[in-house]
Amino acid sequence: MTLNSSGYLRLGVNIDHVATIRNARGGDHPDPVRAAEVAAAAGADGITAHLREDRRHIRDADIARLKGEIGLPLNLEMAATPEMLNIALRHVPHACCIVPERREEVTTEGGLDAAGLHNHLKPIVQRLGDAGIRVSLFINADRRQLEAACSLGAPVVELHTGAYCDAAVARESAKRDAELARLAMAAREGAELGLEVHAGHGLTFDTVTPVAALPELAELNIGHFLVGEAIFIGLDASIKQMRAAMDEARKSLAADGAAGGKGGA
Repeated sequence: MTLNSSGYLRLGVNIDHVATIRNARGGDHPDPVRAAEVAAAAGADGITAHLREDRRHIRDADIARLKGEIGLPLNLEMAATPEMLNIALRHVPHACCIVPERREEVTTEGGLDAAGLHNHLKPIVQRLGDAGIRVSLFINADRRQLEAACSLGAPVVELHTGAYCDAAVARESAKRDAELARLAMAAREGAELGLEVHAGHGLTFDTVTPVAALPELAELNIGHFLVGEAIFIGLDASIKQMRAAMDEARKSLAADGAAGGKGGA
């Protein structure tokens, strides 16, 4: 299994930062569940929400409502802690993506050390899987971490795209190309190992196309940029534009494949 067999690239929309805006003043507005409804209507294939230890954006009640009121699959991002495991087992989302988490960080700063934390993660992955929850590990594009995911029994990995996006924004073309090559290699290696490969973190309209064109990827998870862009063009329009960019990247990939096939005939 080396390619995403369907060719379609799913879009998971992270609605955390709608909750961040709500929490800046307290109260209930803007409602992240309403944002999830808009995302569903705009073409999202799933909703992602990160319930952090300090509840800085998504709250426990949001998870309950998202699970109960939204028709799309819910991907719960969580730290590997007993508290979060219990919450996941209580709500049973479609998927749980285990991420590294430090209270003082502004956003997730890198991938999970699945290899170094193997013994800690193993029972958590096992219990989530036994509950019928699809487990994903948010990792850097590194062969050792991919192999650790396999050893842990996690069927999915999400590759951290932050270093690639940071280099692209800084116009460091050599570093950007090197990071994209690392992502491409990890996507291939992950698929060859039998993993379903996702990617996300920091993707924008300007950076998404090369990542979306990686044929092994099955899903991208994007949030902060879409919510920020919504200030200017609306959440519906921002998601539709991202969906269109992803679809265009896949069309170009399919056209390149067809041209290559004809050339080799």
